[in-house]
Amino acid sequence: MLCLAFMFAMVCATGVHGARLLPPLPMKDGCYQASPELEVFRVEGEAVILQFPIFMRGLQLRKIAPPLEKYLISRNNGSDQLRYQSDGRVQQQGKELWFLPAQPSDSGEYTCTYRNETYCVTGSITLHVYESSSVDIEKLSYPWPALVGEDVEFNCPSLESFNQTGRPIQWYKDSNPTPLQPGRATLMIPAVKRSHAGVYTCQLTALIHNQQYKVSRAFLLHVKGWCCAISFLIIKPPVIISPRNGTIFEGPHGSSLELFCQVLTECPLADSTVVTWLVNSQSVESSYLERRALQGGRRVTRVSEMCQIEQRLIIAVITEEDEQTELKCVTQNTSGRQEVVAILHLEDTTFTWLVVAVVTVICFLMMVSAFLYILFKPKTKKKMDYILARQSSTFSV
Repeated sequence: MLCLAFMFAMVCATGVHGARLLPPLPMKDGCYQASPELEVFRVEGEAVILQFPIFMRGLQLRKIAPPLEKYLISRNNGSDQLRYQSDGRVQQQGKELWFLPAQPSDSGEYTCTYRNETYCVTGSITLHVYESSSVDIEKLSYPWPALVGEDVEFNCPSLESFNQTGRPIQWYKDSNPTPLQPGRATLMIPAVKRSHAGVYTCQLTALIHNQQYKVSRAFLLHVKGWCCAISFLIIKPPVIISPRNGTIFEGPHGSSLELFCQVLTECPLADSTVVTWLVNSQSVESSYLERRALQGGRRVTRVSEMCQIEQRLIIAVITEEDEQTELKCVTQNTSGRQEVVAILHLEDTTFTWLVVAVVTVICFLMMVSAFLYILFKPKTKKKMDYILARQSSTFSV
């Protein structure tokens, strides 16, 4: 029994080490809560499709695959929940919520819920829809730091859900209505200069239910400039405090990772300080991890006399392809630039399984030895009780 208990403990430990046993999700109002999705920032008048990749990945890891009609997407509006049908301007299509088109009043928190007789799990996402006259470009765009002389390549991201009409993607800079490179899905800027800094927008026309809708994505290109002074004080460049250069992020095959890049900077420059993750020196949206990684969740907090910026990177699932992948955190503002390089590494579970195999063999041999001992144990003769009788055949009473 001791041997079997030890084997069970080793197998359980292996399950945890190999991410076979997933950590329990927090519960609220009788439903398990998945981690919130990255917030979505869009502009009014465009088609928007809300998806829940972190929530869906959590179901997949737990071997839950409900049919599409089992998903319920609703909007949190105080104590009430507004549910959507499969038609109308805002409509639920399977596990997605479509806005055709989006309006500023659509801004808010949305939840996707799966529930059966014994189990309930929900995920949430926050949508921000801005009026075209009051667009917050810092939030609407993907930050992109670059050094003078670098080659910059933009690919219009997150368009796989849209059925394009065949019209070419158009690129624009800032508010100039003239396209930069008509007909090209990728925008190339060789040997970037400081004058290239600005907002680059890709636009396409999507066809949904035989109706045409505009869809756009924007990049905010920062080109390193000279150190600056504010109020006659020299501003120090931003400093990455986590992760350290050379950090190794480990995870077993099939697990997920949530990484944070933390930067300290002068508070007057916090809003203009770029913090971003790169995968093998490419943006997350342009890398091979595009479908499995999400970047976002920027948070700024005041720490003593400095400000700390935190940028999150979520890798939904790790595979063998990710071994030795270079993850780089880059921060930059007008006072300087810093970057740190970390490596993604798959945990090796070979040793743990080897220990389990050795323990299994030892237990098997012990069981066989015990069985053979019982089978071939020498038999002892039973003691016999004897009655001594007299030699004479007559008895006297």
